[in-house]
Amino acid sequence: MRRLFAAGALVLAAASAVAQGSPYPPPQNVLQLSASGTVEVQQDLLSLSMTTTREGADANAVQGQLKAALDAALTEARKAALPGQLDVRTGNFSLYPRYTRDGKISGWNGTAELVLEGRDFPRITQTAGRIQTLTMGGVSFGLSREQRSKVEGEAQALAIDRFKAKAAELAKGFGFSGYSLREVSVNSNDQGAVRPMRMAMEAKAMSSDSPVPVEAGKSTVLVTVSGTVQLK
Repeated sequence: MRRLFAAGALVLAAASAVAQGSPYPPPQNVLQLSASGTVEVQQDLLSLSMTTTREGADANAVQGQLKAALDAALTEARKAALPGQLDVRTGNFSLYPRYTRDGKISGWNGTAELVLEGRDFPRITQTAGRIQTLTMGGVSFGLSREQRSKVEGEAQALAIDRFKAKAAELAKGFGFSGYSLREVSVNSNDQGAVRPMRMAMEAKAMSSDSPVPVEAGKSTVLVTVSGTVQLK
């Protein structure tokens, strides 16, 4: 895990213009600054989608075919389901008409999707390899809730320490003995390297229990602390 630091812009606030007749004097000796902390971490969440499409002249028939394919896939996937390690959910299920040039319905197209998601990569990919009624749609990686919470806490601690150190350093540099906190805000974001991969019929060439090859990348969690301090 690699830790990085980035200091934000530092501005000594000048006396601001005050609305005419205001009873409050403009703030004096107020320092505005920001600091950030980042933590780079291995992605531990895999989301794998499996899809199928059907078409035909009758809407009910197409819908029935999609449902049958999805039900069979769900039955297989639920055998390996384990909360947090392999969660199973349905995704997009749509049915839409095809039209002729004169605006009449000529047939129906439909799509069904199943999503396998969790932290146990081998369990997910092996389950996908055993599903015969759907083909691979896409793969993406991210951070689990537990991993994100842990990493955000580390990045936040880094950002706060950096903010406090910079405030003390600048207060001393401007000839003050210290500072007190006025206002502060904390913001975080995940700069995850989501790498979607599209796969289709080639997945069917694998044996029924062959895992789908996947490789996760890394995410960078960034927390920024910004605010104002009163120099004293």
